[in-house]
Amino acid sequence: MSYIISGIQQLGVGNTNVHETFKWYRKAFGTDIKIFEEAAMAELMLPYTANMPHARHAILAISMNGGGGFEIWQYTSRQAQNAEFKIQLGDIGIFAGKIKSYDIKKSYNHLKDFGAKMLTDINESPDGRKHFYIHDLWENIYEVIEEKTSWYQKKDFTTGGVLGAVIGVKDIDKSIELYKTVLGFDKIISDTTAVFNDWSGVEGSQKKIRRVVLRNSKPREGSFGPLLGDNEIELIQAFDYTPKKIFENRLWGDCGFIHLCFDIKNMKGLEEACIKAGQPFTVDGGAGFEMGEAAGHFTYIEDADGTLIEFVETKKLPVVKKIGWYLDLRKRDPKKALPNFILKALRFSRIKD
Repeated sequence: MSYIISGIQQLGVGNTNVHETFKWYRKAFGTDIKIFEEAAMAELMLPYTANMPHARHAILAISMNGGGGFEIWQYTSRQAQNAEFKIQLGDIGIFAGKIKSYDIKKSYNHLKDFGAKMLTDINESPDGRKHFYIHDLWENIYEVIEEKTSWYQKKDFTTGGVLGAVIGVKDIDKSIELYKTVLGFDKIISDTTAVFNDWSGVEGSQKKIRRVVLRNSKPREGSFGPLLGDNEIELIQAFDYTPKKIFENRLWGDCGFIHLCFDIKNMKGLEEACIKAGQPFTVDGGAGFEMGEAAGHFTYIEDADGTLIEFVETKKLPVVKKIGWYLDLRKRDPKKALPNFILKALRFSRIKD
């Protein structure tokens, strides 16, 4: 069996207050389903934590509207560090998270009324969709962009979860192959180079930049395919500018976007594909890893510029923790989506204020 990518499971966000961040995201975007919460030692990420284990507190939260979630991650053994420079378009790494919306005007008004810092008005992207940009409470940048399809449901919020990410690279032609082949973003939506008016208000928008938007052409398979939905990656490359690495001289887990994580099946098959692409696993957490009430196998690779991509093969999932309902995913057809009654039962993990 070849490997399966079911979609973006989560975007990792390092911060200095995990509970305050979780509260902000659930009120801003509706990611109020808590899949797990755990305080423990991070002992397996040594290549990215200066070869030292560190204590951390993490929460994984998703939206029942669909899309990827957030892994909200806080060091408790050290103070998370911010970048020593102002991060701007063209810098290397995950520059922004993409949040999907089925009513862009209502999403804009909600976030504005909520108190998010609005970086732009509603504008048109190069491929014709409406979108806008905001800062979260830690000045991480999010693009909220209209998405017509790929919704699990449309309730409570006009936004869903994580649609994808904007990633700065040094050379798009060199970087794009990993995203197109291994990660399945094989459809080019747009490929444009200019000084873009729709970015006006975003740091670094005055630069000439090439931006390539990629989508998956085939529907995602696997247990969580319908919930995670389709995804997109926007690769950006600045010209006449020497980019900085967003996590230069900092640790994984420091403030900002620390990784982009994909839910997968068949880690062995994926490993073979990554080796073939010249990007072997740099971290392998093993098949028996547990994170709070969930369990599975996680690994990491780097893209061509060192941006961290995580893969998780989920083995055990808490469905309704109050009654001890846990799902063993090892016994299920890897290509088949979970029944709706199981996915919808995740709503019982909703956190309300």
